[in-house]
Amino acid sequence: MNRRNGNKVAGDCDSFQMESKAPEQAPSMEQKNGEIMDSEEVENGKSEPINPLATDGTVTAPDGGWGWVVLVATILVLALTLAFPSCMGIFYTDLQTEFQASNQETSWVPSIMTSVLHAGGLGFCFSFQPAVTILGHYFVRRRAFANAMSSTGTALGLCTLPLLGNYLHTELGWRGSFLVLGAVLLNCCVCGAVMRPLGGPRHRGQPLINHRPLQLKEEKLKGRMRALWTGLMTALRRHMAFDLLRNNLRYRMYAVGITWMMLGFVVPLIYLVPYATAHDMEQSQAALLLSILGIVNIVVRPPIGLLFSLPWFKGCHTYVFSAALLVNGLSNTICCIDASFPVLLAYVVTYGLSMSVVGSLMFTVLMDTLDMSRFPAALGLLAIMESVTLLIGPPLAGILVDRTGEYFYVFFACSATVASSAIFLMVSFYWLDRRDRRALKGQQVPPQVPPPKPASGNNLIPQCQYRSVPTEGDKDKAPDSETGDVTRL
Repeated sequence: MNRRNGNKVAGDCDSFQMESKAPEQAPSMEQKNGEIMDSEEVENGKSEPINPLATDGTVTAPDGGWGWVVLVATILVLALTLAFPSCMGIFYTDLQTEFQASNQETSWVPSIMTSVLHAGGLGFCFSFQPAVTILGHYFVRRRAFANAMSSTGTALGLCTLPLLGNYLHTELGWRGSFLVLGAVLLNCCVCGAVMRPLGGPRHRGQPLINHRPLQLKEEKLKGRMRALWTGLMTALRRHMAFDLLRNNLRYRMYAVGITWMMLGFVVPLIYLVPYATAHDMEQSQAALLLSILGIVNIVVRPPIGLLFSLPWFKGCHTYVFSAALLVNGLSNTICCIDASFPVLLAYVVTYGLSMSVVGSLMFTVLMDTLDMSRFPAALGLLAIMESVTLLIGPPLAGILVDRTGEYFYVFFACSATVASSAIFLMVSFYWLDRRDRRALKGQQVPPQVPPPKPASGNNLIPQCQYRSVPTEGDKDKAPDSETGDVTRL
């Protein structure tokens, strides 16, 4: 009996020791689809990857692997969200005729759609901003290339959606076209499903039933409204980069310049089709102009991303971005020459080339101005600032058309707005770079000057020479002659 009990106790001790040593052993890993996975999760049929961690515990960007899947999903999201408001130009005249509205009133449709896309609250924003944010976490070394490739999504949408919208408009009218396009936009849900956040293996918590009493206690103490208000204020302080806007001068300059740029950056895409059809161009040809604009972006953006990923352009992204933005603004004046198809074709090619560089570097320049951990908050605040000018830009252009009766004044105004924002960014960042260089030179330690050598007795002034004073013992030993000069200090 005692022996059985002793064996049982010994077995329990051995099992306890094995359990205590188990966490110290490294879990066995298996690889599936290029991702590292825990053996327990493989046996249980789970497919959540465990991303590698750096030696200091921080998450390292894979710069590949599952990041390529996230990149493809981001391309599709940007194709469905950013390019969709530009298709409103195809239905612009139908909406104006259907509701007997002025240009100012009709322009509120694309302006509200674009503004809410950037400001948050609705479906486009919940698809667009998380896609751009998570892409920056998956790529660091290839970030410029990844951003350039993701921006081709906008070009892909500009290439396909106008043709699809024109076909649907011919077959189903504007109401049926909206229903079909709405069904196409549901593919953003599929893209969002593959965007897994980076991090180590997630620890499973206790069952929800164990936390229920604590939740009830908090609800009784604080109340639902107070908890909602507290959570809202905490989220604003955490996810809005007001401190960056106040303390980071580069981010402040960039935010002001981009906000001003958005006042006239997307307006030409909205009014290009109405401008062409108002001068007796067929709507199919006008829609083809937008598709050509998308094709130019698709062809140009990938090599642009590879080019600006080279070390030669490190530190020059802002100036290249500003120069391309200046060309983009000045290209709007081409529309004022004539409304024929060859002239507008030259316009969309020039606009598309400069737009490719701007779209490829916009998020890269923002990432260069701050730490990546603050990028989501910085992007959110910048998007809200952009939404204000995106909201008022098209209606202001509509007022200009209603008062003048001509569309080319809109392109003049957009040219002045975008070009002035480019000059502002270029001058601002040049001044900041010069200030930083001067500050860096001022912080350099001057070369150390060797200490002066002690002067010799021959160089001393005669009145400053010292003589030794003999003691009593020295008087007995020293000769009667006068004590010699001491030249050493």
